[in-house]
Amino acid sequence: MNLDIIVIEFIEISGNLNYLSKVKILSYLLTTNSKKMNKAQLIDGIATKAGLTKASAAKALNAYHEIVTDAIKAGDSVGVIGFGTFSVAERKARTGRNPKTGAVLEIKAAKLPRFKPGKALKDSIK
Repeated sequence: MNLDIIVIEFIEISGNLNYLSKVKILSYLLTTNSKKMNKAQLIDGIATKAGLTKASAAKALNAYHEIVTDAIKAGDSVGVIGFGTFSVAERKARTGRNPKTGAVLEIKAAKLPRFKPGKALKDSIK
């Protein structure tokens, strides 16, 4: 079913719902109807494009994940020209608030994985 039709039908039938309920339902519809490739589909694609067996493609993908993970754990960045760069970003410690109680709390510093797409990848989706 086309996403535009889903949204229009949702708007037509949701007249007696409150705003928050509409937002939650529409958010669910949008995320469940979006296209997302899972790991098995990625392995199938690699096997087909590279002329490998699925087992070999799975080993290659798992090795790639391990290499990238180990590198960014060590604080290095991994750049694939045209595709993008994997790196680690550091978030500083900060003060936050509990939205329910309003109490002030300290949020610890954290290291997060980051991906910055390369120019060729950006250009390919335009």
